[in-house]
Amino acid sequence: MLLPEAIKLRIIELLEENNLSAYKLSYKGGISPSNISDVLRGKVTEPTVSTILHICEGVDISLKDFFDSKLFDEVEAVEKNRKYFKRR
Repeated sequence: MLLPEAIKLRIIELLEENNLSAYKLSYKGGISPSNISDVLRGKVTEPTVSTILHICEGVDISLKDFFDSKLFDEVEAVEKNRKYFKRR
């Protein structure tokens, strides 16, 4: 699974575990609702650590706890520059 998908699924998992809407999570985490929405819709493919930290604050967990999930056991990074690798 690619990292953006794992992050998205982890956020959904946390929303369900905490019985929160994305909007309520944004309020509790001090982040704009559009940031969370963009991650969940795939518009943002690589959310910043700061964004993830705000999400953690919204559900009262540490950053370590966010990534302590089976979803991240075999995660793969998204290739940023395929052209670069093809030229070499």
